[in-house]
Amino acid sequence: MPTPPAPAWRVGATPLPLRPDGFGQVLPTPPVLAGRNLPTVDRLPPPADGRYAATVRPVPAEVLARSTWQPRCPVAATDLRYLTMAFHGFDGRTHTGEMIVNARAADAVTTVFGKLFAAGFPIEEMRVTGPEELTAAPTGDGNNTAAFVCRPAVNQTRWSAHAYGLAIDVNPFCNPYSKGDLVLPELASSYVDRRNVRPGMVFAGDGIVRAFAAIGWSWGGTWTTPRDLQHFTATGT
Repeated sequence: MPTPPAPAWRVGATPLPLRPDGFGQVLPTPPVLAGRNLPTVDRLPPPADGRYAATVRPVPAEVLARSTWQPRCPVAATDLRYLTMAFHGFDGRTHTGEMIVNARAADAVTTVFGKLFAAGFPIEEMRVTGPEELTAAPTGDGNNTAAFVCRPAVNQTRWSAHAYGLAIDVNPFCNPYSKGDLVLPELASSYVDRRNVRPGMVFAGDGIVRAFAAIGWSWGGTWTTPRDLQHFTATGT
């Protein structure tokens, strides 16, 4: 198999200047990211046969240790599950990702991502969010598809649905959160305009929305303010 090309952009390399609200300044999308197709870094062995495969098991101690879970989180570690799932990258290769979700949603989530794999829907990255990311300087260029993150909802004090492992953000750069003049990730402003259709984007009525709806999850793209195009949730929030 040929060696993947060197990335044209190093994700997370350049912190953004801060706004008064603590988020990064919303700057124009760099041309190299406006049609985003960065190669995926393999953290787990890719599927040997190139087919969809998934595993579900209790969260291993070493994975829990590098996650954002801590005793004050609103879900017990025993109520979470560690998933591995095959996915298609933007680089045209198949990869294996990892994700922590609530135990009651684990099997259903692997079914959803199996449908995305069968449809050829591309995902850039799928890895467990680490605690250092909660306080890192914003760079506005992340595109990690992830579920469990023990944090409050954006600009609120209540726990996010992510803190229960009951929400998943899919290709957040391609499907940004927006509210007023805030865009997250901050460099993803070109993707707020949904008329320019590019790989990895989510639209009303498409296969990914239907796949999540089939397991009872709703989509933040139907919200008015904020509009959260990346966000799928079992709780409605």
